[in-house]
Amino acid sequence: MSHFIYLVRHGEQQDAEYGLPDGPLSPRGRRQAESIAERLSGVPFTGAFHSPLERASETARIMQGRMPALNSQPSALLFDCYPSGPTPDMPRAFESFFGGVTEEEIEAGQAQMADATAEFLSPTAGDRHDLLITHNFVIGWFVREALDAPNWRWLGLNQANCGLTIIRVRTAKPPVLVTHNDLSHLPIELRTGMPEGWPV
Repeated sequence: MSHFIYLVRHGEQQDAEYGLPDGPLSPRGRRQAESIAERLSGVPFTGAFHSPLERASETARIMQGRMPALNSQPSALLFDCYPSGPTPDMPRAFESFFGGVTEEEIEAGQAQMADATAEFLSPTAGDRHDLLITHNFVIGWFVREALDAPNWRWLGLNQANCGLTIIRVRTAKPPVLVTHNDLSHLPIELRTGMPEGWPV
């Protein structure tokens, strides 16, 4: 039996106009959400969940508009967060990233992601296909967990807006990373959210 988790980063946020930590999608972000919905329209989803933040909630609403059988539910386990803090084995190049992050934020993120991986990366009795619409850092942590990599490795895992990552969880074997940041459903002009200078 296999449990497939489809991880989708929310569409592009309208940062330039609103300048807020959270907010609505840009017109390009809405097109991204429509494209990933078309890509996943044939998957027999057993469950669907999304971060309660507006950019993820709107992505879920757009996808549901294109996928009538989908019924995505908000989950606090998928909030944007800092999944872990600095560790002794972390390369020093990442230290500046944590300059403005508080201990409380790190502790909250660690607790959230421990619960999230226990909830969503567990083997199931039968075949399942679950959709999680969430954030870059959260997806990076899920991938790190699936690969059993050091805690700091989520820092180097980036996902584009509405990129697709799939993890397969099996009962008696380690998880499998089926695909990471697949953008084949997005034309070049819709590929956003990756580090500056990234070749599309």
